[in-house]
Amino acid sequence: MRVLGVDYGTKRIGLALSDPEGIIASPMKALEVKDLPSAAEEIAVIAKERDVNTIVIGLPRNMDGTLGEKAQEALAFLDMLLERTHLVVVPWDERLSSAFAERALRETHMSKKKRKKRVDMIAAQVILQGYLDSQKHAAAQAAQAPKAEEQG
Repeated sequence: MRVLGVDYGTKRIGLALSDPEGIIASPMKALEVKDLPSAAEEIAVIAKERDVNTIVIGLPRNMDGTLGEKAQEALAFLDMLLERTHLVVVPWDERLSSAFAERALRETHMSKKKRKKRVDMIAAQVILQGYLDSQKHAAAQAAQAPKAEEQG
């Protein structure tokens, strides 16, 4: 089963997809948003076609950790995804993911026009990879916990 990463935006929504083992995130596509319900429906179709069991949506927190207007919009979109997919939809702190993606693309000397089309996909990849890495870390810690108890 795969995990789908979503970089929410009102103009474009970036998507990234994990490999079947849930180890590596790859940029997938950027959806041009006509309206949010249609975008949520398109994501639901993609999730079904790609055998996705979890969706991770970037939650754009303020730098102090609070939820601003954009985060509230992302949470409303999360609810739309829940309604349409009936999958696990996880909010994930995405502070600076778009800035990181923009900087990484700038270093490739890609034209501004091409960067604009790819930045949302790369931001979704950054969000998803952070989530996948945290899951791998949590699983490794859980596997070590019984061993530590046996030694004690």
